[in-house]
Amino acid sequence: MPVNTYEGLFIFDSNRYSRDPAGVPGQVAEAVGRQGGELLVSRLWEERRLAYPIKGHRKGTYWLMYFRMESHKLAELDRDCRINDAVLRHLFLKIDPRIADAVVQHALAGHEARSRRAEGAGGKSSAAHAGPAVELGVDDLEEETADLAED
Repeated sequence: MPVNTYEGLFIFDSNRYSRDPAGVPGQVAEAVGRQGGELLVSRLWEERRLAYPIKGHRKGTYWLMYFRMESHKLAELDRDCRINDAVLRHLFLKIDPRIADAVVQHALAGHEARSRRAEGAGGKSSAAHAGPAVELGVDDLEEETADLAED
């Protein structure tokens, strides 16, 4: 079976996320691992007010993940996300194989640069993540995809 790279965007219950910032995305990371997937990038996007209530919630925490997984196992991951009460909504997108490696490499480079800046400032990264995943800025990703589109 082919292994593809996917982008997963999740809206988490903000109340649960604020009580356990590492646990909520960790549950999804564990689900990826149970399906034989490899988590590449996991990062907080933002917390914001929702345009309309979802399952009675007016605020949500947006979380972005990149992972590799066999395509036929994505349906089981979808099921795991649907039954997880902390996940209000989720969306999976298949990343074009021509840019998948560039996105991952850019994420690794961005993570190293942020780590150096955080060490210089004496602070820590505020985004919690599980496993070998790295932090990727949304602006960084937009710049990278724009550069690739120009080529």
